[in-house]
Amino acid sequence: MARYDYDLFTIGAGSGGVRASRVASSLGARVAVAEDTYLGGTCVNAGCIPKKLFVYASHYREDFEDAAAYGWSIGGPRRFDWKSLLENKDNEIARLNRVYARLLDEAGVERIEGRATLLDAHTVAVGERRHTAANILVATGSKPWLPPVPGIEHAITSDHTFHLERFPDRVVVVGGGYIAVEFAGIFHGMGAAVTQLYRGPLFLRGFDDDVRRALAAGMRKKGIDLRFEKNATAIERSGSGLRVRVDDGSALEADQVLYATGRVPKTASLGLEKAGVELDGSGAVMVDEYSRSSVPNIYAVGDCTDRIMLTPMAIAEGVAFARTVFAGTPTRPDYEGVPTAIFSQPQVGSVGLTEAEARERCGEIDVYRSEFRPMKHTLTGRDETAMMKLVVERASGRVLGCHMVGPDAAEITQGLAIALKCGATKAQFDATIGIHPTAAEEFVTMRERIPDPGSP
Repeated sequence: MARYDYDLFTIGAGSGGVRASRVASSLGARVAVAEDTYLGGTCVNAGCIPKKLFVYASHYREDFEDAAAYGWSIGGPRRFDWKSLLENKDNEIARLNRVYARLLDEAGVERIEGRATLLDAHTVAVGERRHTAANILVATGSKPWLPPVPGIEHAITSDHTFHLERFPDRVVVVGGGYIAVEFAGIFHGMGAAVTQLYRGPLFLRGFDDDVRRALAAGMRKKGIDLRFEKNATAIERSGSGLRVRVDDGSALEADQVLYATGRVPKTASLGLEKAGVELDGSGAVMVDEYSRSSVPNIYAVGDCTDRIMLTPMAIAEGVAFARTVFAGTPTRPDYEGVPTAIFSQPQVGSVGLTEAEARERCGEIDVYRSEFRPMKHTLTGRDETAMMKLVVERASGRVLGCHMVGPDAAEITQGLAIALKCGATKAQFDATIGIHPTAAEEFVTMRERIPDPGSP
């Protein structure tokens, strides 16, 4: 008779939890997964998927405007129907929820609806029921963080944007991370007047400085009001709208105020401390390189560990965990060379080291940068510029970083990430024949390096 009900009990059915559960089950483990909201986690329900659908929707206004340059005449007034977008988005999310349920069922994973909490290192409570497991995996994700600003109860987070009853005409976005810049572009593209406040001198801290500057310039060209070194001090009701007080003494009128000021691990009230699991100051589960917590049979993957908050990394961590525990093959997730994209407008793609990181780690480097108008806009006349950049180790010629701001940056960067993973050199980039005419060919035709800082 088995000592425990399950070999693995997973708390959270997001990307990491579902993948870990499926792989563990395929390796012969008896697995259950508990979820108290919707299957698929943040990515499917309030993140990657609905956000990208909104990005697509927000592009059509410019596409309609540009069509005339290519001979297309679109008659009649154009009207954006917010409720139709929400309905179609909801239908797609519901379909994906069903897909996740089917994947778990077909893998032989038992699905349990309800909030799970730990009673001890081997016991989980879901409602009135108790479940025991040899191993427990915490995969509860993260949630938006709101600062203690007076009137913050009037603000919304990215979670709320997917369910607004009416589309706002005026939006103030507070924050400087990728969620903030993405939603500034989304609301602007759909027709709202957008102001973005960020307390620092330039948003997207941690990205390459040329990327940060190029995106700021591109967003301003589109008409987004970027205000750096500014922060909201209070939010007040003002008639049927809101008034945002700014620390420079000014005030902004808005219909919605979106706070995108970071995310924190969703671990509160799970009973982790009771089970002896160590958390850091933000509530993240502290884990070793194999995703094991301070309690040997309790593991954690994904956003609740606050390592790299990206869906593909949560999946990779989940697979590595399952192989380590149930296949007897210790596997560590690889955090080097993780590509990332920002679905801002213009779009950003980045992989590898920034110029500043490369100078600090490698000393002498070569930098190549190209700025140009995308071919599409040679006819439209739209004032839009793409920026591409390569960071190269001078001694070895190895390409250390690739960065892009412009159309299809995410798609292009995914291919470049493979090259960097293989250790490609600048000479190999140069020897590659470009596909003409494309923007991507610019990465294999850049020849003139940027002068070193301080050189004549």
